[in-house]
Amino acid sequence: FCGSSPCAFIDRSQRFPAMSQFIRPNIILLKDGTDSSQGKGQIISNINACQAVVGIVKTTLGPRGMDKLIEDGGETTITNDGATVMKKLQVVHPAARILVDISKAQDNEVGDGTTSVVVLAGELLKEAKSFLEDGLVAPQIIKGYRLACNLALQKLRDLAVDLSEKEAAEKRSMLIKCAETTLNSKLVSDYREFFAEMTVNAVELLGDDLVRSAVGIKKVTGGSVTDSVLVDGVAFKKTFSYAGFEQQPKSFDNPKILLLNLELELKAEKDNAEVRITDPDQYQSIVDAEWNIIYEKLDLIAKTGANCVLSRLAIGDLATQYFADRNIFCAGRVENEDLERTRRATGGQVQTTVQGITADVLGTCGRFEERQVGGERYNFFTQCPSTKTATILIRGGAQQFIDEADRSLNDAIQIVRRAMRNTKVVGGGGAIEMEISRFLREYARQTKGKQQLVINYYARALEVIPMTLAQNSGADGTNILNQLRKKHAAGGTEGRWFGVDCINCGVVDTFQEFIWEPISVKESALSAATEAACLILSIDETVKNPQSEQPQKGKGKGKGKGKKGKGKGKKGE
Repeated sequence: FCGSSPCAFIDRSQRFPAMSQFIRPNIILLKDGTDSSQGKGQIISNINACQAVVGIVKTTLGPRGMDKLIEDGGETTITNDGATVMKKLQVVHPAARILVDISKAQDNEVGDGTTSVVVLAGELLKEAKSFLEDGLVAPQIIKGYRLACNLALQKLRDLAVDLSEKEAAEKRSMLIKCAETTLNSKLVSDYREFFAEMTVNAVELLGDDLVRSAVGIKKVTGGSVTDSVLVDGVAFKKTFSYAGFEQQPKSFDNPKILLLNLELELKAEKDNAEVRITDPDQYQSIVDAEWNIIYEKLDLIAKTGANCVLSRLAIGDLATQYFADRNIFCAGRVENEDLERTRRATGGQVQTTVQGITADVLGTCGRFEERQVGGERYNFFTQCPSTKTATILIRGGAQQFIDEADRSLNDAIQIVRRAMRNTKVVGGGGAIEMEISRFLREYARQTKGKQQLVINYYARALEVIPMTLAQNSGADGTNILNQLRKKHAAGGTEGRWFGVDCINCGVVDTFQEFIWEPISVKESALSAATEAACLILSIDETVKNPQSEQPQKGKGKGKGKGKKGKGKGKKGE
């Protein structure tokens, strides 16, 4: 009893139910300030970020696509190449960077289709966004997309036209048409016939291995674009030279060429080592030994009978004058890529010593000469009997135009290389996407459950390529798409290759108009776009620590926080 009234004994946890949550300890897993976003909202946020990136590059697609002017650190770039635009944008959003990566991968793998793969991935994410907002879970969408991608790739291989059994002239014509299709959407589209033939000629010189680095592209400002030439061998810019270089001969017929990875410069050992002497006369003997070493090397080179000496390392003024007195041409500090191309062209072998050089390691060519190209002097090694390399000299007025021509030719070379290895081609201009879209719609009608919707929307996403081509050409995208659907719905081989006519704003049989693309471009684009979309859809949580993005401060040796340390750091921490 408590006073006059009884006091009931009540459990404290029942009297204070809210107290139990204060008793539980807080579990801290992440550092303070870490941002953690998760759930459906995070997936949609990532999709929105990707859509912003797609919106930038979407207008560059097709022959009538617009160019982008990107200024980065005072350097101006004008381009409509998807991979270049994505790289120059410096995207920082982690999910959107996946689109940058697939664009780079497409550029490295096949050279063309860099914009298409980004646009297609963005459209797949856009269709998935509506599913997510309606309550469909991401794994179901991913499963449907992967199934649709496998079906699309199988149909693509069935539709492809194999030209391997054609005559050599027809194969060459096919390669030129593929190169023209690639260049059609570039800044150099007005000269696509000129550059397409040059590209095919260059790749045909490479032999069976088709190494991309064996085709060198050199840029020389000035002159007309049509002044660009293909060198059936090697051409590189005159290297840094010392006094005596102008006394050397500048042309040879059937020269012997020695390739070195060796420094031919007088080295004073007093700069590199400590030498102790007891008699002043000994110093002269050391100097004489240094001169004897360099002269021994030069004498051994002269005895090989070489007319041209190229080295990746420096050739000093003493060696330059020595070679000039003996009518030998020399060039030092030759870039590694140029030296490798010279090796492939002339059949020589790069030497790291001048001891025991035999005649079989020397290369040769039909003609060597130094010529003036624009405002630069270039060394030409031509008429190489067993050449496996080529060099393209690009001419033009503005530096930005030449840079874009360089990127365009790189894409064309990659496409021709791929087409030579795999001779299967498909129609461009959005024709193959429309045909695969029709096939997937018919397949979806026979599928039950939620996968029917997902496959159907995957088919709809493929139509973004012809739609974008039409819109960028100034045509009515909806009208063009309806005409294409009608043509493809008829079935058979007659309407299979109808695509967008970007020039006349209509529809056209792309195969008859020679708008061809290698199957490898479409295979890579479909696979990469689908994988990127599935990867972004599978991310439901992003953990970001803002402290990791801040530049690290120097670490001093101060004992307390904020005090100046004894080291080179700004503040001790």
